[in-house]
Amino acid sequence: MRKMWLTAALLVCVSVQAQESAKVRLGTLAPRGTSWHKSLLEMGEKWRAAQGPGSAFIVYTDGSQGGEADMVRRMRVGQLNAALLSVVGLSEIDDSASVLQKMPMVFRSWDELDFLREKLRPRLEQRFFDKGFVVLFWGDAGWVRFFSKEAALHPADYRRMKVFTWAGDNPQVDIMKALGYQPVVLEISDILPGLQTGMINMVPSTPFYALVGQFYGHAPYMLDMNWVPIVGAVVITRKAWEGMTPAAQKALREAADVAGTQLRAISRRENEEAVEAMKKRGLKVQPITPEIEAEWRAMAERAYPLIRGKMVPAELFDEVQQLLQEYRAGQARVPR
Repeated sequence: MRKMWLTAALLVCVSVQAQESAKVRLGTLAPRGTSWHKSLLEMGEKWRAAQGPGSAFIVYTDGSQGGEADMVRRMRVGQLNAALLSVVGLSEIDDSASVLQKMPMVFRSWDELDFLREKLRPRLEQRFFDKGFVVLFWGDAGWVRFFSKEAALHPADYRRMKVFTWAGDNPQVDIMKALGYQPVVLEISDILPGLQTGMINMVPSTPFYALVGQFYGHAPYMLDMNWVPIVGAVVITRKAWEGMTPAAQKALREAADVAGTQLRAISRRENEEAVEAMKKRGLKVQPITPEIEAEWRAMAERAYPLIRGKMVPAELFDEVQQLLQEYRAGQARVPR
């Protein structure tokens, strides 16, 4: 009788584990109804069809599972098993991803970012795999531009402002202070209340997110300069990945490749459209001259020694600089 009870208990445990492996719970800060949300649902539906009966792919939008650091913690304890994260969240897993986002004014075009990402992708994904996560696809969400309550053009103009800084990005706080700026650490969900109450008066943001989050109504001046790209990825825990059928893994890989390609194109277009939409509603775009751009580039370069080895692994920082030099030299030789 005792043996029979033990066998029954074992079967129950196996059944529960199988049910859990047939559920993907994915967290994201992306708002419900956006292109990101829709693409994640489409990707999940293709996986669910391959995984079979009883499977479910649940997407928690709008930061309902907390900030990005919270979502990483939830994945580690099994409350979530996947997430769409920016580099801020990805760096909670492995700091190598920071090389794609945390080097201001290093990338001059999407072509340069695409080139670097594909060059480094196998190594980055192996580092995440070694930490217990599988990268499904890489995406980006536009160039960060500066939205402020007051008109501003020069680096010095922003030193008197209270600047939103993403919670969990402590090295960035230290660097901003070292350069004479006033960072205010908040979760992304607190940006609008922070602008409304005066807690902050400058927000580095992509145009699309400034439109969706309604930041531009309280920070109606946008500096027309590409600071850094917002880069992200969808990751899933190895435990969840290895609990899937081979057919489901294949379907998810294929769907993720399609979603990544589509979303990169869509998000780049949507950001340009967002600028035009906000201009119609009162956004004042602050164009910069080559001289002002040179001021910003000089300031960014002063930050590089503080970034190298602290926010971005030193060997990757150096490699990116070298690869970009080679890429630009090659582009310069291409007949126009």
